[in-house]
Amino acid sequence: MRRTPHSSPHLRVMSVLGLLAALLLPLGMSLAPRATAAPAADPVRVMPLGDSITGSPGCWRAVLWNRLVDSGYTDVDFVGTLPPQGCGQAHDGDNEGHGGELVTNVADQNLLPGRLSSTRPDIVVMHFGTNDVWSSISPDRILAAYTTLVAQMRASNPDMRILVAQLIPMNPSSCAACAQRVVDFNARIPGWARATGTDRSPVTVVDQWTGFSTATDTYDGVHPDASGDDKIAARWFPPLAAALDAVPPDPGGPGDPGGDPVTCTARFRAVSTWQGGYQGEVTVTNTSASAVPGWTATVVPANGARLTQVWNGALTTAADGTATVTNAAWNGALAPGVSATFGFVASVPATAGTPAAAVTCAGRAPGG
Repeated sequence: MRRTPHSSPHLRVMSVLGLLAALLLPLGMSLAPRATAAPAADPVRVMPLGDSITGSPGCWRAVLWNRLVDSGYTDVDFVGTLPPQGCGQAHDGDNEGHGGELVTNVADQNLLPGRLSSTRPDIVVMHFGTNDVWSSISPDRILAAYTTLVAQMRASNPDMRILVAQLIPMNPSSCAACAQRVVDFNARIPGWARATGTDRSPVTVVDQWTGFSTATDTYDGVHPDASGDDKIAARWFPPLAAALDAVPPDPGGPGDPGGDPVTCTARFRAVSTWQGGYQGEVTVTNTSASAVPGWTATVVPANGARLTQVWNGALTTAADGTATVTNAAWNGALAPGVSATFGFVASVPATAGTPAAAVTCAGRAPGG
């Protein structure tokens, strides 16, 4: 929810000028009218949605918020019906992370529409289902609840952009089966997302599982500690930044280009493997109805792998191994339905299994 700004010295000066004008008018004098600036565009509203991992206190939100601000995303408003809960650093703490909540209950009890109407998000960042998995609720039922929530999000905003996490690992002492249940549920999410996403309201899967350790990144086998907060924020940042870039301006606003949103898909395959490494490639396809001048892909390699070399693109690697690849000068412009491919070499630990990676992409809007 947007906060009311505090009174500034500038506003106090304007009040004094108003009083001066009132005193001068009886004497036949007036002040020249001041030009009025055009109203600023509304910020993009982002709802962090989930359970205690998101909201109690959910300090990954603070890390993510400050990374967005440091990267120049200053026109963003985190929204939710719940207030901030600490975390020791300044951030926009509004959220929709209800401790102990099950996503199946939220769907069954129709709780989300009221929260959406109060906050009006443009983007939803959702890590939801840990309590359902812990309660041994079937993946089919959890995914049905996901589908209900997505329909409610689109009823609130037909252009809703939805980021859905593959859940962080869980290994509480009281639930020996929970670790495998998370693996089984996460394996179902990409297929659900492909069936649920649309060009107008895309669903992006964000791999929060790979590289996350319950031993070092949680304090109880479930909830993230400071290390876990950093990893979660690092995984959210690239797809959220891409979603922020893709949100169209307000209808009728200055510079509104109209047209369809910019969307794309990314596909990974392993080309060859050897002891300690492998060669892979990612194909980016423009799924928009119009041409795009450039694209960015995010690669999250599994099993501790790290990209060491890229061709046909420019590589940036985060501390947790997440790789961001932007197009080269010659392969950025893609007509509708056209693809570009970049290759890479990855190093892997000796114990790594079959090469795998979670990949997402974002197309750059014309003029962006």
